[in-house]
Amino acid sequence: MKIDAITLREIHVRLRSSFETSFGKIWERRILLVEACSDGLSGWGEVTAGEGPFYNPETTDTSWSIFCGFVAPLAMAKNIEGPGDVPALLAPIRGHEMTKAAFENALWDIESQRRGAPLASLLGGTAREIACGVSLGIQTNPEALLSIIEKELAAGYQRIKIKIKPGKDLEFVAAVRKRFPTVRLMVDANSAYHLEEAAHLREFDAYDLMMIEQPLAWDDIFDHAKLQSQMRTAICLDESIHNASHARAAIELGACRIINIKLGRVGGHSEARRVQEICRQRSIPVWSGGMLETGIGRAHNIAMSSLPGFTLPGDVSASQRYWDEDIIEPEVEVTPKGTIVVPTIPGLGYSVRRKRIEHLTVRQQVFHAKNGEVSVEGAA
Repeated sequence: MKIDAITLREIHVRLRSSFETSFGKIWERRILLVEACSDGLSGWGEVTAGEGPFYNPETTDTSWSIFCGFVAPLAMAKNIEGPGDVPALLAPIRGHEMTKAAFENALWDIESQRRGAPLASLLGGTAREIACGVSLGIQTNPEALLSIIEKELAAGYQRIKIKIKPGKDLEFVAAVRKRFPTVRLMVDANSAYHLEEAAHLREFDAYDLMMIEQPLAWDDIFDHAKLQSQMRTAICLDESIHNASHARAAIELGACRIINIKLGRVGGHSEARRVQEICRQRSIPVWSGGMLETGIGRAHNIAMSSLPGFTLPGDVSASQRYWDEDIIEPEVEVTPKGTIVVPTIPGLGYSVRRKRIEHLTVRQQVFHAKNGEVSVEGAA
């Protein structure tokens, strides 16, 4: 596989409603899309970094800089066997997993088309449909949250995740559990608490939660192990797990009983499969987290979620939950029983709406390889 051209685009797209976490409130996404071309085929990936360095150190702007300055120059005109070689190719770049993942995932799209095999099956996926949950941002009051949950359950979602932070946690969870005593419920703290608040966090044990996600520091494993030993509720690690080594350490230390796998956070499909396999061997369930992706990132999440070991409903939900109009067709839809059917056609399984992407694009840079030379077009 030789990379003939890469196009990096920034698009701006507004959410249907604001999404609030302990980091803050989001209305509009600035998203980078990577289109790679090889032997006449085009593949797409999405950089899942946020606008600010609040989930992890990467941002839309740092990803643009790293991709243009380092990822593209390392990738252009190189001959590789396939997308599985990308981690080694980009190994000189430390960190910046979300930036590298977008490129690798675009090549998986191409490889799927080249082989004429669905992306999910190429990755080793076996599920024909995946179970879907929904992630709900912090609401102004419990009543508003209950109203939203009622609508989501009516839409068929199998699991409810609510974002929490100090001051907006136990009261909200208690209200949800009282109204919906049997719903599969979890909470996501996005690193909003400290180990010194263990007594407060133990109060969540009373509400029969599936898990509490990333309660402590974003880069911590050790203190999570201390906290897990004090709680009946399972801890799920998210931000702390960047690769298979982190996953193995967290499991062996007893820092969690569940792991959230985000393609961008772990650097792409290759590392996601390694994390999944380590968890599967140790009977640790995994599920797919979301980063408010467009349909391109969502399509990759669907394929990944079809792998064995993804036994819990993920944050992969319908396009219409977030966007008035997605950039793929057909848009991602959830069945009445709360599942998404895994595509069975080669590539992403969805058609990319190029004209809509061009309409949403605010800047782009194109890298071409010809006769061993790399040329660049567009705004840096």
